[in-house]
Amino acid sequence: MLEGNRVSRISVRGFAVASATAVTTVGAVVGVASGNAVQASEDNFEATAADTTLLADIPAGEQAQVQVSSLSEQADVQAAAADATAKKTAEENARLRAAQDAEAKKEAADKAAAEAKAEEERKEREKEEAAERASRSAVRDASSFSAQGSYSVAEVKAMARQMIPASQFQCFSNIVDHESTWNYRAVNPSSGAYGLVQALPGSKMSSAGADWQTNPATQIKWGLSYMDGRYGSPCGAWSFWQANRWY
Repeated sequence: MLEGNRVSRISVRGFAVASATAVTTVGAVVGVASGNAVQASEDNFEATAADTTLLADIPAGEQAQVQVSSLSEQADVQAAAADATAKKTAEENARLRAAQDAEAKKEAADKAAAEAKAEEERKEREKEEAAERASRSAVRDASSFSAQGSYSVAEVKAMARQMIPASQFQCFSNIVDHESTWNYRAVNPSSGAYGLVQALPGSKMSSAGADWQTNPATQIKWGLSYMDGRYGSPCGAWSFWQANRWY
């Protein structure tokens, strides 16, 4: 109840001044437009059109209080909405930062794992290369074998084992098995390829020694040099041979 006036029931939850002759209050919509009053909904108000109190009917001094109260409520609603929006934004930003941090950690872990693997592979290659160098340094040169009038297959294989690095011998042996069955005098009747590794023409082997026709050690020396130069190693040559049936 306001002083000097009996107000049946006024529910003021917010308003906006539309014009000098139109007033709207939030939650209790009461309008005055061109001298016509808009009846309030019975679902929202207990007052009837007969005893509805317009803002204009409230004493001027107390209108300010009603307006201030309404504005305060509106400000509270807006502040609450702003707080909710700020909270939601903060939560979303936190979620995004957490996702970014997780992704960054995963990338760092993947990078570290890749670097560790690369380092392990590098060390393994170095070990293999060192073993290969040691193996090569231990092999005998063709010139260290005494010349003979003839050689058995077993003797030729024994020479090859001493001249070829252990890690490459089986590959070399596989090729020679297919090309000449370890016959250092083998000749291909069609092409003229000659010797253990079937050099074509056979005279190519003269770069390893003038006795290339009769000395299996000279043929082995040339064959090893050829495989290393063209395929990187006897095993590289053997891989090519398996795919193409020649090398």
